[in-house]
This record gives sequence, C-alpha cells and structure tokens, in this order.
Amino acid sequence: MTKLRIFLVDDHPIVRDGLKALIDAQPDMTVVGEAADGVSAVEAVTQLEPDIVLMDITMPRLGGAEATARIKKARPAVQVVALTGYEDKASVQAVLQAGASGYVIKMARVADLVRAIHAVAEGGVYLDPAMAAHVLSSVAGRGAGEAGAGADLSEREAEVIRMVAEGHAIKEIAARLDLSARTVETYKVRAMDKLGLKSRAETVRFALQQGWLRSG
Repeated sequence: MTKLRIFLVDDHPIVRDGLKALIDAQPDMTVVGEAADGVSAVEAVTQLEPDIVLMDITMPRLGGAEATARIKKARPAVQVVALTGYEDKASVQAVLQAGASGYVIKMARVADLVRAIHAVAEGGVYLDPAMAAHVLSSVAGRGAGEAGAGADLSEREAEVIRMVAEGHAIKEIAARLDLSARTVETYKVRAMDKLGLKSRAETVRFALQQGWLRSG
C-alpha cells in the first residue's frame, strides 16, 4: 500500500508531536517532515513534495495563508489542509483564497481530520462543519449579480460544476456522464468563466450557496 505523505506545519512542538502520533497510527498515512514556521515550511515542502500539508494559520516569520500561496505556486500538486484553532471568517477566506483545499479546526475529532485528508487527497475539498456559516456568509456578501449567475448555466454545465465542487476528478465525471474528458473540461472552464470563478475554493463556495452540496 502506498501511504499518503503528510507534512506538518505548526509553531507548537507539542501540537506537531500529537499530530504525528495520530497520523502515523493511520494505516495509509505517514509523516515525512515538519516545520515550525511558514518560511521553513515552504522550503521543506518544495524539496520533499508531500501529498498533503497540514498547515497552521498563525505562525512566526510567515503566516499559513501566505505560506499556502507560495507552496501552491511552487508545487501546485501539493494539497493543503488548514488546521487551526481560529474560526474567524477572515482566516477561512484567506486560506481558501490562497489555495487550501481543506479547513479543519483543532477541536475537531480525529475521524474528521482523517476524513479531510482523504477527501483532499482524492481531489476534493473539505470544510469543517463549523466553518460552513462563515463560508456561506462570505459568498452572500459577493452580491446579487454573482448569486444569481447560476441561471446562466446550461443544465450540463451546472451538472459538471456541481460534481467538480463535490471533488470528483474530470475522468470520473466523464465516465459518469458518458462524455469525453475533454468535453467535461470544456464544460467546466465555460461554467467557471460564466460564474467568474477562479479557483476550486470559489467553486465550492458557489456550490454551497446553491445548496448543491453539504460542507464536511
């Protein structure tokens, strides 16, 4: 079995030690490195190229959101899950906009963290249930024009964008809809362009607003 390679970023050693013990106890995961600040994290992740980075938000030298943005620029294939004690709307928006695919609060159960890692590793997005209200409120504040943009989508475009938001890969969507991967990609790009969506995180926020999927 090929294990998911996890990298830990947190400025508290006791937190990193606890996370390492929890993750190494999972049969399909292993911790391949850790860092105590954002600068060190970017350098190490760029070299190690782990599958998943568990990223704290508030750290010395470089915060989690900026570190996430730098990691995604240098290594787009590396997925980031924000793991933090902060629940404020600004931190949620910042880390998602930076490119994180998941957000879990430190009060979450171990099972929820494992679920988040698996979801993100499979190409999906995971939002802690406690974060749903924050994400929805950020979408609501984007204006009536964007909120009603779904009406401009064709039935097939809406179907594809919903499945993308749910975390399905293009090939999987193509198989389910009996379409070619290229056709599905065309629908996705066209739908995101119509909606003004620039990232997977924005796609998830739109889908949540439309009631197309549940967070967590």
